[in-house]
Amino acid sequence: MAETMGSMKRSCYCGEVSKVNDTVTVGGFVKKSRRLGNLIFIDLRDRTGIVQLAFDDSTPREIFDKAESCRSEFVLMAMGTVRAREKANPDIPTGAVEIAVTELKILSKAETSPFEITDNTNANEELRLKYRYLDLRRSVLQKNMITRGKITKIARDYFYDNGFLELDTPCLMKSTPEGARDYLVPSRIHPGEFYALPQSPQIYKQLCMVAGFDKYIQIAKCFRDEDLRADRQPEFMQIDLEMSFVDVDDILNVAEGFIAKLFDEVKGVNIATPLPRMTFTEAMESYGSDKPDTRFGNTIKDVTAILSDTDFVVFNNAIADGGSIKAINVKNAASIYTRKEMDKLIEYAKGIGASGVPYIRWADDAPNCSFAKFLPEGKLAEVLAAVNAEKGDVILFAAGKPGKILPLLGSLRSVTAAKLGIIPEGFNFLWVVDFPFFEKDEETGNWLAMHHPFTMPKDECLEFLETAPEKVYAKAFDLVVNGTELSSGSIRITDHELQQKMFSLLGLTPDEIEAKFGFLVDAYRYGSPPHGGMGIGLDRLAMIVCGADSLRDVTAFPKVQNASELMSGCPAKVDTESLDILGIAVK
Repeated sequence: MAETMGSMKRSCYCGEVSKVNDTVTVGGFVKKSRRLGNLIFIDLRDRTGIVQLAFDDSTPREIFDKAESCRSEFVLMAMGTVRAREKANPDIPTGAVEIAVTELKILSKAETSPFEITDNTNANEELRLKYRYLDLRRSVLQKNMITRGKITKIARDYFYDNGFLELDTPCLMKSTPEGARDYLVPSRIHPGEFYALPQSPQIYKQLCMVAGFDKYIQIAKCFRDEDLRADRQPEFMQIDLEMSFVDVDDILNVAEGFIAKLFDEVKGVNIATPLPRMTFTEAMESYGSDKPDTRFGNTIKDVTAILSDTDFVVFNNAIADGGSIKAINVKNAASIYTRKEMDKLIEYAKGIGASGVPYIRWADDAPNCSFAKFLPEGKLAEVLAAVNAEKGDVILFAAGKPGKILPLLGSLRSVTAAKLGIIPEGFNFLWVVDFPFFEKDEETGNWLAMHHPFTMPKDECLEFLETAPEKVYAKAFDLVVNGTELSSGSIRITDHELQQKMFSLLGLTPDEIEAKFGFLVDAYRYGSPPHGGMGIGLDRLAMIVCGADSLRDVTAFPKVQNASELMSGCPAKVDTESLDILGIAVK
């Protein structure tokens, strides 16, 4: 049987052991054990680090034998005297000392782990996620979780210091359209009716402003039933805030102060404020993305005027259809993008919707242009000059409607930069502002809302709401860093008549408005201060700060791509009796 702690009490953590001659008591997991003749060394691990336990001829025989029986992941408590190590280990903070153990308790024995618990494990992710409680013992993940906790604390401290109140909003709420599918929760008491898990606390935080709380903050759990990817989970956390009597600048200034404080305290990095701002139009035209990575160049150029008089049918058809021709110059790429690699790049482009990628590869003295035979004399030199091309560059082209070709070139810009290894370290924050209020459905020709229906149009655009929707821009903004969107926010509509007009423009009938948003519309009848806010993605922020590749690396118990959790096996079937109580049958 395992031993109990008895009177032993931990006096410090493993990673804190430092002072020679101190008597200490530590507890943790066995990382590894080594027997060297009449010596035994055990590396004991907890969340703070590793300390070496030493057993030798001076160790009582009972303790020595007990140490010899220890295996990886046994849980121990050890008491002893701190002494200098004969051979220091510079790779760990406690590498200059060890504990000469005088008392040892084996609190829990462990079977052989299904994979080696080490930062450099080669175990596949599916296996590690099945045994996530073991995976989380790895120091790299523990450091990520500790850093995430620091982010949460800094957020609370910062917003408390700036006059915000932390208020809770419901997790069981009414289903409202938020852009993704809701997770629904059936009601036992109200058969056939459902709660929804919140995609965000959007309506409730606006009602907090109507109620007069002025400044709201919440570390909020949110849920979205949508396809997953590396930076998306079905349940996620956001630092949610709302402020009254403010405009865009006020919200951005508060958020910038938080970012600057966070990166200073956690990373020791100075983030210069105010952060740069870029309009949505500029971001799309130059970077092909509304979350541009500005750490490197290779921006998009418009070459429509230069290539409008060629015999190349791809370009001609695009122009005739009201489109344009764009290009990016991938500097110094010709040596990497051989003909074989160009074929791979074109296949990648086809996989994201391109019919092909015309290109110029300038590897030798004469550039190799895939559409050279369609160009008039001297036109190639004109194109090269327009994109500042030099020997060694690769120029990629796309032709068509902006909504299609700009994201394509934006993706190619990122993919080629990653392959060339030209993306520098660092954190390039910026605000993307002045988003279009509507976006046109190319298939139906209808104008659709680009944001939630409470977003305020810019004052100077109100006159165009019904006559020229393409000229309407929103008081909306996104915080972006290194090509990742960290937050979205906006000023909200608080005028009852304007809100009704917006609902009407979005095609909602009076009955639909009442059914979905009646309580918010009613609230505005009783007076509302102007307000706005944003939600900062805590998971994504932690991912950026920790330098992780996926949200799974900063989430304790994450879901995988099919939205299942491998460790517990959810989602799972439930028994017929439970369904009967809810009045539900599975088809």
